[in-house]
Amino acid sequence: MPALKLLGSRKNYADDKLWADGSGEGGEKMILPRPLRRVVRFMGSLAAGRVNIPRHLGSVSLVAFYGLTATYAFTLSGETPDVAQAVSSVAGFAINNVKVSGNFHTSEIDILEKLGLDGATSLMSLDAQRTREALKSLPWVRDAEVRKIYPDTVAVKLVERDAFGIWQHGQDLSLIEKNGSVIAPLRDNKFAHLPLFVGRDAETGAAEIMADFDKWPDIKARAKAYIRVAGRRWDVQLDNGVLIKLPERDMDRAMAELAELNRDHQLVERDIVAVDFRLADRTTIQLSEGATERRAKAVALRAKALKKAEEQI
Repeated sequence: MPALKLLGSRKNYADDKLWADGSGEGGEKMILPRPLRRVVRFMGSLAAGRVNIPRHLGSVSLVAFYGLTATYAFTLSGETPDVAQAVSSVAGFAINNVKVSGNFHTSEIDILEKLGLDGATSLMSLDAQRTREALKSLPWVRDAEVRKIYPDTVAVKLVERDAFGIWQHGQDLSLIEKNGSVIAPLRDNKFAHLPLFVGRDAETGAAEIMADFDKWPDIKARAKAYIRVAGRRWDVQLDNGVLIKLPERDMDRAMAELAELNRDHQLVERDIVAVDFRLADRTTIQLSEGATERRAKAVALRAKALKKAEEQI
């Protein structure tokens, strides 16, 4: 019997021997290395029909192989973007699903427009960071998260801004955040419950004046609009049209006086137009036109009665 030639340590190959005819010198036989033995065993099982191959595996593998090959070729040629997108779309990576969450004020149409999908856009070619920045340019979007879920889905999660009030500047109405940043023009009346801030710089001082009025909840509940005057002080219009003119400084003094007058005399319920607290040593009350006429008539009747009484003496 011819001598055997062992490749590698006998100890390493003792557990699993695989012999094959070789063409070595003198017709010697040799033991195949472990990696080759596994290949030979697999090929034998495949030829004998003992390996179960999933249906369509060959077709899918072939398409993927050609897709990757074509993409690599066009990358080398410098024609990557459009061609790579087309190839990866054909290979099964076209975006077919978009999952959106967190959009209460942002329409899905606007979101899809920012994604730039055309029916053949490839998930592989979608730039998630660029898409995120595009979504953040939408009026209501504070932040956005874009995830690619292979093979064909994009998940978009938005964090939207909170509307704090309505800012009127000239004839324009805009929704603003608490810090005064403009969100978007006011388009409908679903935000009519928000406080109205009027005038230049009113948007930047909105949060401060609202916090100040937390100390006067009865008046705050009736405030319809906060009007910024010359960027220095505020007028407050109540829901019945009465205008409260506040001083530039010591607003607490004025509001305490208003609360006392209203408690003792129901001031803001009377037929008046405005209450002026701008001067620290006096409070001026402006009557309405009808109240002024009635007061003038009452004064005239009183003067007439006094004159008549004097004549009778």
